[in-house]
Amino acid sequence: MILTVTLNAALDVTYRVPRLEPHTTHRVREVVERPGGKGLNVARVLAALGHDTTVTGLVGGRTGEALRALLRQAAPGVADALVTVAGDTRRTVAVVDGTSGDTTMFNEPGPAISSEEWTAFLERYHELLADARAVALCGSLPPGLPVGSYAELVRAARSVGVPVLLDTSGEALRRGIAARPDMVKPNSQELTQLTGLTEPLRAAREARRRGARAVVASGGAEGMLAVTERGIWRAAPPRRLSGNPTGAGDSAVAGLLSATVEGLTWPDRLARAVALSAATVTAAAAGEFDRGRYEALLPQVSVTEQ
Repeated sequence: MILTVTLNAALDVTYRVPRLEPHTTHRVREVVERPGGKGLNVARVLAALGHDTTVTGLVGGRTGEALRALLRQAAPGVADALVTVAGDTRRTVAVVDGTSGDTTMFNEPGPAISSEEWTAFLERYHELLADARAVALCGSLPPGLPVGSYAELVRAARSVGVPVLLDTSGEALRRGIAARPDMVKPNSQELTQLTGLTEPLRAAREARRRGARAVVASGGAEGMLAVTERGIWRAAPPRRLSGNPTGAGDSAVAGLLSATVEGLTWPDRLARAVALSAATVTAAAAGEFDRGRYEALLPQVSVTEQ
């Protein structure tokens, strides 16, 4: 199975309004709730692609209970190995402007995690690694966890020979990449923050020098850049698509991880990641992808070696 880790899970709420205008009252046309946090989004896409998938992470309170109930409904093929904590799981709110299609996000910080709760999670994580073919470590750290938490999880996976993909930002990424994950997937802003470099290829090379075996940098609508031990590739969708970008990066992670487990080449991994990401932008809710659009886009993705 493929294991995804979401330490700062969330209940994703999407509001759709006719037009988003500051300092006014809005009538919401539609409300959609989904179990969220980057790793849970990744898991749903992996399951939709036919992979045996397990989610773990930290959830708590009434919001955590609602998240788990929605996970059972929205992703029946995903096994729930989430660890319960005392604090209440956070919410994220996406407000979609019906006129422009633009999305405004509001992200709560998450519950404070105690040292005892972290120890309980680590025990569960080590148990799950025994059956994992690959693991994705995704998203922000909740309050209370040290910035080196992902580095600890990377080292645990590597110690038992499980390929690990890290998708986080800031100091957690800086510490995590030094633990030598098999892959990291920063966006352009995260890559610049990590390396101090603005040119994507130079920045990705520097990030790989710091410890990652492969760096896959997301450029949004421009596609992806991969700097790996086997070569350098750029992948781009055939055209720019408008919609809600929430979860697009998570779908890209699912594409990379699933293709890695299947033993596909780097060009094929990138094509899948870019097509899934683009098909998520056009989907109705965060963390979902339009399968028909994905299947149509996949052969149209351009992958060139640098």
